[in-house]
Amino acid sequence: MERKANTPMRETRRRYEEKHKEERKAANKVFGTSIPRKACEEIDDFLKAHNISKVDLIYAGYEALKQNIQK
Repeated sequence: MERKANTPMRETRRRYEEKHKEERKAANKVFGTSIPRKACEEIDDFLKAHNISKVDLIYAGYEALKQNIQK
């Protein structure tokens, strides 16, 4: 796949991304996981219907697990 032609804005963004790459890595973590497509689509539909983000789902699930384990 070929890169799009360089423009001043693209070059500026690339420099910015390269300069701040380590900072972003230190501040954020990506969960690299996969689940069956059918389950994923069901979850996505539920989240869209209730206007919930995936990040909110992760936090709510984490809090629920903590509460469940403390019992």
